[in-house]
Amino acid sequence: MGQAIGQILSFAVGVAISPVPIIGVVLMLATPRARANGIAFLLGWVGGLALLGAIVLLVSSGADASRSGGPADWVSVLKLVLGALLLLLAVHQWRGRPHGDDAKLPGWMKTIDRFGAGKAMGMGALLAAVNPKNGAMTIGAAAAIAQTGIGAGGQAGALAVFVVVATLGVAAPVAIYFALGERSTRILGELKDWMARNNAAIMAVLVLVIGAKLLGDGITGLAS
Repeated sequence: MGQAIGQILSFAVGVAISPVPIIGVVLMLATPRARANGIAFLLGWVGGLALLGAIVLLVSSGADASRSGGPADWVSVLKLVLGALLLLLAVHQWRGRPHGDDAKLPGWMKTIDRFGAGKAMGMGALLAAVNPKNGAMTIGAAAAIAQTGIGAGGQAGALAVFVVVATLGVAAPVAIYFALGERSTRILGELKDWMARNNAAIMAVLVLVIGAKLLGDGITGLAS
């Protein structure tokens, strides 16, 4: 399982430091339903990551993801496709980055004060599994686990580690809120503003690095 964990850590960190979900949960913590919505968002986030990862592992187990101690050709091709998509996303993010303080946030954030627990949970799941960047990284992580050829228990353990690490980014504001109460307002506000200003740049660099890694892994797998 150690090899699988080593394969997925970079993907997990990439998901963990996604600015938009972190901004979203910080905004939820400033609403009257902060406690319920913050926890619901976390549950949806964890559920989305775990469900998508489990689906990829189940599909991979039936498609022989491991071959002679290395990845099967289809896994390498999948990594090439995901890597190319992430590189295109990096270019899009960099070209669309705001100049100065003109940072635009998604429209759904304007209605976040009207969210109930169910909608907060659903948004957490969507941002974890359906968001193109996080979805691609989760698929890449699950494929990397499958290609090691370890048993079902080891795969489940490695996926659990991925989910835990990938959740640290959105869990941190919730932990700060529950630990500090009203004193967390300034800290979380500054975090939100910094993330909003640098969202595009963070995303561009992040997906560029992960995309390059996936391309390199895919090329290495096909060449071996």
